[in-house]
Amino acid sequence: MHVVIMGCGRVGSTLAHSLEDLGHTVAIIDQDPGAFRRLSPHFAGRRVTGTGFDRDTLAEAGIAEAGAFAAVSSGDNSNIIAARVARENFGVENVCARIYDPRRAEIYQRLGIPTVATVRWTADQMLRRLLPAGSTELWRDPSGQVALIEVHVDPGWMGHRVARLEEAAEARVAFLTRLGEGVLPAADTVLQDGDLVQVMVAPGDVARVEEVLAKGPST
Repeated sequence: MHVVIMGCGRVGSTLAHSLEDLGHTVAIIDQDPGAFRRLSPHFAGRRVTGTGFDRDTLAEAGIAEAGAFAAVSSGDNSNIIAARVARENFGVENVCARIYDPRRAEIYQRLGIPTVATVRWTADQMLRRLLPAGSTELWRDPSGQVALIEVHVDPGWMGHRVARLEEAAEARVAFLTRLGEGVLPAADTVLQDGDLVQVMVAPGDVARVEEVLAKGPST
């Protein structure tokens, strides 16, 4: 797939290299030609100088054949404008914008533009590790019927299989975060100390699941 990235800062350059390593073609846009110094000499993608919401710049970056567009510059307004142009004017299916202001992120999310609210995400992740209690909603489907939550699990669950936890909570474990990496568990996967547990639940069941997992397994 061809991916166009606006913003060649630390996030944009890292994303560009990761996508190339996965076999995708990449074009990266930045107003400052000097920003491209962050790219490896082995980067094979296009380097396009300009703004990510300018039609000619986007055309040069190959937006017509792009399957995805990421707006990760340092400006909220530029990111959201570029994301909307990519989606609404060029029909790019997979679009995401980085937003620093969490209030704006919520508004744009409702407009159908997926966003990553940098400050809020970082603060939430810090809180989850400093105060591991309750749950944090990470995602909800458009119908509002299914939610992905990161839930606090009593240490007593460590050493038990994921299948037992799912049976007790009557919920599906979507994935674990183990040593900073995502893990897709099988039924016989054993929970380890330090695992973060992400569970798919109906929003109305969150309180019940929290209560079950906070108590530890029954003997």
